[in-house]
Amino acid sequence: MKSLVVYSSLTGNTRKVAEAIYNALPEPKEIHPSDEAPSPEDFDFIATGFWVDKGTADAKSRQFMETLSGKKVGLFGTLGAYPDSDHGRQCITRVSELLAGNQLCGTFLCQGKVDPKLIKMMETTMKDDPHHGMTPERRKRHEEAAKHPDKNDLINAAGAFAGMAKAICLDLEKKEVRG
Repeated sequence: MKSLVVYSSLTGNTRKVAEAIYNALPEPKEIHPSDEAPSPEDFDFIATGFWVDKGTADAKSRQFMETLSGKKVGLFGTLGAYPDSDHGRQCITRVSELLAGNQLCGTFLCQGKVDPKLIKMMETTMKDDPHHGMTPERRKRHEEAAKHPDKNDLINAAGAFAGMAKAICLDLEKKEVRG
């Protein structure tokens, strides 16, 4: 099984998760930023990572996902909100829908620090916006997000994708025995 890890990262969060996933996958494998990714054609498994932008995957990630068809795909992402919040679940659902026509093997989502420029914008130009302005609760969430991805997040991401890869390898072996 040949694996490809592709990611987009604004603040380094998604890159860290991508590297943990890459290290957990068996050889042969490659890792690339989304805008430098090779054609997915020659890969059996694609791990594709994004950072959440306006409730979905960032533009570079979406652009790469559009090149995928008929592939076994694992999805991972980072966001400033809590991953188990309604917002986190909605983000994973929206991004998963971008992969129609592929076999989604699993997902992983964790917090990551929010871009300081966005935080500044929430504090100034968006301060009166009831949905995006800075609130004490949002500030607390951003402070927590700044601690992620942490060691446990990286271990969990690696474990999730190692499990996906193992299942795919077993499936490929069964097909070879039958074929």
